[in-house]
Amino acid sequence: MNTILIKQAKIVNEGLITEGDVLVKDGFIAQIGTNLIVDGAQIIDAKGNYLLPGVIDDQVHFRDPGLTHKGDIESESRAAVAGGVTSYIDQPNTVPHAVTQELLAQKYQNAAGRSFANYSFMMGGTNDNLEEILKTNPRDVAGLKLFLGSSTGDMLVDSSAAIESIFTHTPLLIAVHCEDETTVKNNLAHYKSQFGDDIPVAYHPVIRSEEACYLSSSKTVALAKKTGARLHVFHISTAKELALFDNSIPLAEKKITAEVCIHHLWFTDEDYASKRNFIKWNPAVKTAADREALWKAVLDDTIDVIATDHAPHTLAEKEQVYTKAPSGGPLVQHSLVVMLEAVREGRISLEKVVQKMAHNPAQLFQIEKRGFIREGYHADLVLVDCNSTWTVDASNILYKCGWSPLEGTEFHSQITHTLVNGILVYENGKVHELRAGQRLLFNRNE
Repeated sequence: MNTILIKQAKIVNEGLITEGDVLVKDGFIAQIGTNLIVDGAQIIDAKGNYLLPGVIDDQVHFRDPGLTHKGDIESESRAAVAGGVTSYIDQPNTVPHAVTQELLAQKYQNAAGRSFANYSFMMGGTNDNLEEILKTNPRDVAGLKLFLGSSTGDMLVDSSAAIESIFTHTPLLIAVHCEDETTVKNNLAHYKSQFGDDIPVAYHPVIRSEEACYLSSSKTVALAKKTGARLHVFHISTAKELALFDNSIPLAEKKITAEVCIHHLWFTDEDYASKRNFIKWNPAVKTAADREALWKAVLDDTIDVIATDHAPHTLAEKEQVYTKAPSGGPLVQHSLVVMLEAVREGRISLEKVVQKMAHNPAQLFQIEKRGFIREGYHADLVLVDCNSTWTVDASNILYKCGWSPLEGTEFHSQITHTLVNGILVYENGKVHELRAGQRLLFNRNE
């Protein structure tokens, strides 16, 4: 494998920014120092730009298999590395659903040799597959996903007995989508009686309301405390839910953790007027007050991880009437630049961005030798130029669906280089056709 020497970088790692060089050899970080000289190494002159550990996105839907008209492993992982995302955890609501060991294994086989970024796939839970769940190897599977409110697909787990049994018996990390199904259905019926199927999308956060989120997440957190389960709550969207989580202990000691997604930090309900179904997500984008509370929770460590819930749909699908337009949108190419924009605005430090998007996902999921710039770790690295202005448009969107809810947005930072396992897969606007992704492994003893 190539030896690469990254020179004169501002290295952002573990709460510090230091100037130096990083030597990459045989896929790993071999040396971190200053004024390094290595004969025969390929030189990348960082020119004082920032070197970050690659982003680890703990929640994506790459639509492969079964929904590949929207996206697939190759297209979406290509977009990921262009955005500085070097590892991802894909969700089980593909077709067929990954709810048996055989179907889960097929997803891993499908990704091998095709993914530009490192990958893991979550096992899916149902009302009646506990036996299959218990066969899951925690060494090479990220965790278990439960949809406790229906979303895209039909993987709703609504049996209280089944949920408690899963929480009681599995040692896996349990990641959950929390929305109370009865509340959502009743709200939807109310607005359908007024508008039929063409409900104005501005009512989406009223239908998938704060109360729907809180009812489900509070019940789930209580169950985790009762059973001792390892719980990770995906895409927190409301201020009210934040009281359920703790920032008084270190992440390594937490048994209940939380994630926020880019869209809940960027958009508010005022954006439905212009963005329409293109910012229709589950849980819904809510108020400016909710957004501010989420930002505060990121900064004070009540929220542990920032991710995307990347979930592409075609333009034609999103342009349907409200009840037929699916929820979700593509974000994995733009998550890091969104956060770099927040750094530029003074909302968050670059060190905190790295903590929430690289260090914490690695620690939370116990990912082996990734998420940090350390000697002996896999060389998953991203160089960013924080003084480069560009605009998101159709010409630079790499998602298979071909659109972004951020089209027309001007950013002031740009990813210049992405290395995955020591291989330069993205360089100055060009993705090299090198599918360097490896299956993630986890440091677990269960």
